[in-house]
Amino acid sequence: MQMHIDEGKRVIIERLNPEIDGGRFPIKRVIGEKVVVTADVFADGHDAVWANVLYKYQNDDTWQEIPMLFLENDRWQGGFIVEEMGIYTYTVEGGVDHFKTWQNDLKKKYDASQDIKTEILIGIQQIHDVLKRVSGDDKKKLLEYIDFLRHEENKQKAMKIVLSEELSNLIKKYPDKQSATKYERELAIVVDRKKALFSTWYERFPRSCSPKSGEHGTFKDCEAILPEIAKMGFDVFYLPPIHPIGKTNRKGKNNSPVSVQDDVGCPWAIGSQEGGHKSIHPQLGTLSDFEQLMNKAKDYGVEIALDLAFQCSPDHPYVKQHPEWFRWRPDGSVQYAENPPKRYEDVLPLNFETEQWQQLWEELKSVVVFWAERGIRIFRVDNPHTKPFSFWEWLIREVKSKYPDVLFLSEAFTRPKVMYYLAKVGFTQSYTYFTWRNTKKEFITYLNELTKTEVKEYFRPNFWPNTPDILPEHLQHGGRPAFMIRLILAATLSSNYGIFGPDFELCVSEAIAGKEEYLDSEKYEIRYWNWNKPGNLKDFIARVNRIRKENPSLQTTRNVQFYEGENDTILSYGKVTDDASDIIFVVVNLDPYHVQSGWIKVPIDIYGISADQPYLAHDLLSDDKYIWQGEKNYVELNPRIIPAHIFKIRKRLKKETDFDYFM
Repeated sequence: MQMHIDEGKRVIIERLNPEIDGGRFPIKRVIGEKVVVTADVFADGHDAVWANVLYKYQNDDTWQEIPMLFLENDRWQGGFIVEEMGIYTYTVEGGVDHFKTWQNDLKKKYDASQDIKTEILIGIQQIHDVLKRVSGDDKKKLLEYIDFLRHEENKQKAMKIVLSEELSNLIKKYPDKQSATKYERELAIVVDRKKALFSTWYERFPRSCSPKSGEHGTFKDCEAILPEIAKMGFDVFYLPPIHPIGKTNRKGKNNSPVSVQDDVGCPWAIGSQEGGHKSIHPQLGTLSDFEQLMNKAKDYGVEIALDLAFQCSPDHPYVKQHPEWFRWRPDGSVQYAENPPKRYEDVLPLNFETEQWQQLWEELKSVVVFWAERGIRIFRVDNPHTKPFSFWEWLIREVKSKYPDVLFLSEAFTRPKVMYYLAKVGFTQSYTYFTWRNTKKEFITYLNELTKTEVKEYFRPNFWPNTPDILPEHLQHGGRPAFMIRLILAATLSSNYGIFGPDFELCVSEAIAGKEEYLDSEKYEIRYWNWNKPGNLKDFIARVNRIRKENPSLQTTRNVQFYEGENDTILSYGKVTDDASDIIFVVVNLDPYHVQSGWIKVPIDIYGISADQPYLAHDLLSDDKYIWQGEKNYVELNPRIIPAHIFKIRKRLKKETDFDYFM
């Protein structure tokens, strides 16, 4: 058996990180984010090695080189900033560092009082070898070093020069690449726009946006509520499907399998004689009205997100035009959607195992392109886990090759490995199990899974306290405090979060008995909402979202750190920017019924605060200010008032205690 051997290459590169499934999938970043690369780089014997991170943007021919720093135990680290949307490639290379090896040996002999004349001559030869790769001022400088070493009799001065940082850095600029080792794979990074990492979503049914009870809402009505959405601090207005709704097997109120004449049906039953996925429900308005809504939203700093649901009502034009795209049962009927015991008689799933799958794929891509051509850049994808992974990988790659700023949110409440695989194949953001995490231990375990494992490299969580499908038990029974608690947790634990309103800001808690589903759900009927109803959370939501926008540490998810506390119903955690210019410390009472108190530990060592140094804890929710000192501090949280603190930690700059002296 013949074995492949890299002759002359002594350096080994292993355990490169991040690397997803042997390089099968890319990692994710947004413009301006850093990519930190680590790897084991070592050689046989005692020779020193050098290591570089190599990276390039899309079709660039030339690699950019970043020297890696030695950590410990042959582990090296280097990093770079991605500055453009698109695809970056990165890898690691390394080689034997003969000059560093010579420096190390020389110092050992000098420290042992051995003769080093010959060693100096060897060093001069080492510099001569480097000169072959150098030109300009650097070459002139190295020649000066050679001349100095040849004539310097004072060993102490010679040692100071040969070990100097200036000479070492000069030599490092010109490593010997002839026998260098390059990592066996070149790895990819998908770089998105910044909204992929930091976004604040508001979901609402357009047909329920009418200012008059009993009337079907329109895109014009959606325009009218844009100022209120923007005032609350949301930058994404997500619309459930806006397409014509089928009449065959139309669902009635509260998901009744029997409908009456006035029932409007479920928007996810897409398609009728009025059109399919490229058409608009006529009661909402025209395509021109929709484009006007998108343009008006931009004026308020809000982006419209569109629902992408690849399924059809029995009345969809596809059923007659392409019957081969559906499953037909022995009785001649089309197989409707099921998730036993749930039945969706008004929805027909597409058959991705059809022999005409290529035509189906191309048609579905044309749907996305149709809306992208009209300005949509965010798609919330309904149930992607019920379609092939290979389809999504192809579709997302195809769309982003033409529209690199398009974002896809995966709505897949399913097995974790399936959710993660969808993220790997290209989904920008993902729904999560945040909705069903309740205890301190559950939050810590789940967030650590999302932020402290390789999952963080490709899975961007988007936390939703509620959806049109989900009214969790804690919101059914916890009253207004429960809604405040879940909002703070979603908004500060994750940099992407969203709510389904106005149910959320009005603290709607009426559910179908024994289920986590809304009673009188908007999925099946038009609702009229009074946004100014007493007890609404609009101002509170606006305050939380303003805190997010004003504090950069809350605009990423991977930096969350949990802290110690003696009360298991109080969750404390923090987020800090890389330069520690923004320090946020959050304390949340997870109990919506009772006042909770206890001692919490503030990680002053991480914050760069000494034990005897007072610091300001400014609660951005209540605007209260506290002068704290040391690690242990006492908190007491009444959920009926405000169930949390969002502290901005400021260090004192001078000995004075006035707030003006805190940064």
